[in-house]
Amino acid sequence: MRILLMLAMALLTACQSLPSLPEWQSPEGREHSELGIILDLRSGERLSPEQLVGQLASADRVLIGERHDNPDHHTLQLWLVQALAMQRRQGSLLLEMLVPAQQAKVDGVREMQAQGRLPSDLPAALEWEKGWPWALYGEVVSYALQQSYPVLAANLDRSEVMSIYTGAAPPLSGVRSTAPSVREALLAQVRRSHCDLLPEAQLPAMVAVQQQRDRRMADRLLAAPQPALLLAGSFHVRRDLGIPLHLDDLDAQGATRVLILAEVGERLTAQQADYVWYTPAQPEQDHCVQLRQTSR
Repeated sequence: MRILLMLAMALLTACQSLPSLPEWQSPEGREHSELGIILDLRSGERLSPEQLVGQLASADRVLIGERHDNPDHHTLQLWLVQALAMQRRQGSLLLEMLVPAQQAKVDGVREMQAQGRLPSDLPAALEWEKGWPWALYGEVVSYALQQSYPVLAANLDRSEVMSIYTGAAPPLSGVRSTAPSVREALLAQVRRSHCDLLPEAQLPAMVAVQQQRDRRMADRLLAAPQPALLLAGSFHVRRDLGIPLHLDDLDAQGATRVLILAEVGERLTAQQADYVWYTPAQPEQDHCVQLRQTSR
């Protein structure tokens, strides 16, 4: 009888239709041939959203990479959070945007919501960092806080970042995350993202912070109830540079799947992610102009 009941529940779950996909919001690339395409980068096969969710649902850990300022990435993240929960029990949701000092606030809000009481100012109740625009993150965070699974901080506190930056933190262990090719690629990325304006001597400390963030997120994923889902920036989740290398160094068991939400025209390989989902793009901005003006 128990086996029949479990089969019936599995069939019921399989028959549930997934939520409707959100409308595109970003203005660029609406006519691009890649728009909306989902690729399995390992096989080159095109997937439907339903097929993607089916493949992600079997993993112990799912890492979803975003471009922080693209609203389409945030609405797709909410869709994926909801769709995955319809395919299997969600163990936990982890966010790069939360730090350990906020965890008690997050847990307190979840307790309030469980009792039917809502904070009048949710961002204030969470001590949400203004550097992560609530207009972009609020919907997925608000939804997740109302679910039965925990919402967990995955990043470093500011005090930890400063300790790493000044060289006070212990060095990373493991051969994959500390490979010279990985650090050289991260150095180049930090140099490029700061428009070649930083003193060369400052770059290694910034790479150390980046890698310690990745190690923290890997640690938190392994400690979190599974199946665990992480939302973070695309560079953090990349298989060739980020969290998956640290999971390997920590001897993580079970399956990890990486999905990167990318703007049309971006090129990704199977060395970087398992799947890519192409979205419209935000208008190009020359951030280097502002940085150069500030540096003067």
